Amino acid sequence: MASKPDIWLAAGLRTPFAKADGALKAHDAIALSVPVVQAMLAQLAQAGGARPDFAVWGTVIPNLTWSNIAREVLLDAGADPAIPAFSTIMACSTSMIGVIEAAGMIDGRGRDLALVGGVESMSKVQVGASIAFSDWLKGFQGARTVGQKLAHLARLKPSDLKLWIPKVANRTTGLSMGEHTEITAKQWRVSRADQDQVAFESHQHAVAAWSAGFFDDLVIPVGDLRRDAIPRPDSTLEKLAKLPPAFDKASGQGTLTAGNSSPLTDGAAAIWAASQAGLARLPAEIPRVRVVDHEVTAIDLRHEGLLMAPAYGVPRMLARNGLAYDDVGLWEIHEAFAAQVLSHIAAWEDAGFRRDKAGVDRDLGRFPRERMNPTGGSLALGHPFGATGARILSQTVKELASRGPGEKAVVSICADGGQGTMMLLEAG
Repeated sequence: MASKPDIWLAAGLRTPFAKADGALKAHDAIALSVPVVQAMLAQLAQAGGARPDFAVWGTVIPNLTWSNIAREVLLDAGADPAIPAFSTIMACSTSMIGVIEAAGMIDGRGRDLALVGGVESMSKVQVGASIAFSDWLKGFQGARTVGQKLAHLARLKPSDLKLWIPKVANRTTGLSMGEHTEITAKQWRVSRADQDQVAFESHQHAVAAWSAGFFDDLVIPVGDLRRDAIPRPDSTLEKLAKLPPAFDKASGQGTLTAGNSSPLTDGAAAIWAASQAGLARLPAEIPRVRVVDHEVTAIDLRHEGLLMAPAYGVPRMLARNGLAYDDVGLWEIHEAFAAQVLSHIAAWEDAGFRRDKAGVDRDLGRFPRERMNPTGGSLALGHPFGATGARILSQTVKELASRGPGEKAVVSICADGGQGTMMLLEAG
């Protein structure tokens, strides 16, 4: 049997990101995804008309009008119907776990190139009937006579008419990600000032990257929107400091605000995963880097912090590759909340936590915060749950590829449910 080929990532394309009920509110998840997939397929046509061997696409918010959004998106995009496509979901890590799944399938024996991505339309959240009302409706439709229908109607209770509205809250604990992160911030003594500093730097970096043209070949227009609508060139520490707590409003101790928390966002993003043979199908100018390693971590969300899985996973991934923090020149960390980022950093630098929790009994050094998210993170760019992984990975690939052979990057994404995905990349 032939050995498994090296896995490479090539930068993909995405829509601009906009706050929910903003510039992209007219588009549902499929409508946001289709232009991205069409633009990705156009890249292949430019290089000679090849097609991907399979596709992986994901979204987090459920919708009753489809069950396999990956297949629907490809068909609506006019892709070859012979391309297999499947959907995936892992909360905020959705399109990153899609890349990891694709990497596992690429074998150099007919599976060499995968189109991977994800989407979220926070503006188009479908409201559903409760299970009790759904059961009642099925029974009512099955009634054959007027008498049976009237009898069934009499059994309907007002409480059955309750609607199900998807919430940004964990099913097991009943708390939102923001409420969980407030708890974590207090445990790690993360200050409001440090959180606002992370948010301020994220906006500064995103605005500077847009001004320098960094995103010009990563973002396609959708309608009249041609660039991300969320980064604020006028953001200041003074403005951030004036914002009230968003999640812990009663205790007087809340530190998470609308300014240092990622906003509800609409958007879609994609990336290529490939073997060396698959890369040959893509235009040569598309940046690409090699996947060295990846980590998928789950923790006890009831006791260890809902979004703290990367605090465990990153040290493990570095240790097994013989690396310390300073050996990595680029750190791309998903900014669900500034407090979550700072809690990860505090844990990474805590020798007791690394030893007792992550199981890494070696000194990894100081975390180089100055190397983090140099072109902006989720606080400034936005966070469409299903699209964030592909957005961060494509951004990382472009930045890392420009730094020369041997340079390394770590991408880290926390996910609801006490899970997370991490990846170690190297420029070729």
